[in-house]
Amino acid sequence: MKAVAVFPHTREVKFIEQEAPHITEPDHVKVRVLEVGICGTDKEICSFEYGTPPEGSDYLVIGHEALGEVIEVGPAVNKVKVGDLVVPTVRRPCSHPECNPCRAGYADFCTTGDYTERGIKGVQGFMTEEVVDHERYLHVVPPELRDVAVLTEPLTIAEKAGNQVRHILDRLPWLAQYLQEEAMHHKTTAVVLGAGPVGLLGAMKLMVTGWETFVYALAPVPNPSSDIVESIGGTYYSAGRVPEEMQEALFGHIYLVYEATGVSSLAFETLEHLGPNSIFVMTGVPSLKAPIEVNADLLMRNIVLKNQLVFGTVNASAEDFDAAIKDIGLFRQRWPHALQAMITSHVAPEEAPDLLLGKSSGIKSVITFDTSARTTNKE
Repeated sequence: MKAVAVFPHTREVKFIEQEAPHITEPDHVKVRVLEVGICGTDKEICSFEYGTPPEGSDYLVIGHEALGEVIEVGPAVNKVKVGDLVVPTVRRPCSHPECNPCRAGYADFCTTGDYTERGIKGVQGFMTEEVVDHERYLHVVPPELRDVAVLTEPLTIAEKAGNQVRHILDRLPWLAQYLQEEAMHHKTTAVVLGAGPVGLLGAMKLMVTGWETFVYALAPVPNPSSDIVESIGGTYYSAGRVPEEMQEALFGHIYLVYEATGVSSLAFETLEHLGPNSIFVMTGVPSLKAPIEVNADLLMRNIVLKNQLVFGTVNASAEDFDAAIKDIGLFRQRWPHALQAMITSHVAPEEAPDLLLGKSSGIKSVITFDTSARTTNKE
């Protein structure tokens, strides 16, 4: 069957043929892959910054943002059935008994680092025609979300971040009164850094949660991302284009920053403008480059004197996947055209190596094994 794989030792990205998988355990499920989204992680793996093949293999099938259809189930499977649309999780737990997060079902908080990730670390990914997986790692998607469900996995990043933010806000005993009073003067403000898929989905999550949302990105308006931000009721600013009259009103009153760029200089510059009792969420993973200068004294003073909290988040748990599927349904009802506009191309797997190695274009490119769904890039 067809697959797209990286060969780290020879530094190649290839379209290959490999043997089809078989059900070998009672709780196994065979899935026909329909679509796989391409993200920055995939491109970094194809640049050989990281990515680890399974033990004994010289290649790694990439792809972790997948949507598939169940075509066969093992005898112990009882939660999914043939014909179901499913989205698989990415990270799988380590085997160490002392790792409490993994034993509790939260491999995204693994403490040993010996977890595996499909299409990234130690396990073949989903950019292939068929895969076999354990039932517990599959999440059923309603049929009506077929055309946008491939966005589930990138949305899980915002779902996990939002879940942690809720717990953090619980530390403020006057929270209900605080938010009500602030809403009377200036709405509770969130800033999203970046207008790629993770940033746009994060903005949608913030909007449905009630935050006044501003998105900062490099591209000047108009562009496809700015169109999406405006259509969902957010405000888009390109780099260096924040009107002077808005700066005083906005900066210093930011209660949440959701960073989705991986650009460390931008992250630390924005951190200076975080308001009191506020939260900065880092989701980007920058490439290791030369050190940058930061205003460390000011940042530390602000974090201490303003009771600020900065945390990083990666990957997601089963509950985050379930929440993402639910919210995609909500987004689809509220902003059907905006959600669909995020997927700017459907291309054949044979074209994947060129797409992965070339310059990014559009918002979200999707590799599809369904020939009827393929389109040219809309940008």
